[in-house]
Amino acid sequence: MVALYGYDIDAIELDMSAAFSKTITDADITLFAGISGDTNPVHLDEDFASGTLFNGRIAHGMLTASLISTVIGTKLPGPGCIYLSQSLRFLAPVRIGDTATAEVRVVQIQPERRRLTLACLCRVGSRKVVEGDALILIPERRPAV
Repeated sequence: MVALYGYDIDAIELDMSAAFSKTITDADITLFAGISGDTNPVHLDEDFASGTLFNGRIAHGMLTASLISTVIGTKLPGPGCIYLSQSLRFLAPVRIGDTATAEVRVVQIQPERRRLTLACLCRVGSRKVVEGDALILIPERRPAV
């Protein structure tokens, strides 16, 4: 059974962290293009992309960044939390077959406002590909029924 609620604000500590990894496939890129409407040929057309500075197709930056959302919504702080903001810097391309790992780490806790600031990082191996910060709201837990 999937947990209905993630961490409560009182259970969060500075430097807590969590991660999620995924190998990016051609299907992921194609489906993301369909869902998002971003059909930039640098993501979908090898002939076009081979003539760019990337020398081949790359994953959408937001596809890679969405792995951060996976960590936040399923692990830390987990189910029930609400994204308030996200800053991102795209540092390097992610390609088909790369395994991207997203990690979040608690850098600030505002217990009175039930908010967390998380440092966010995506890597492929040791190479940083996306970094940023997220502001998250942790709602009060409902009493057990």
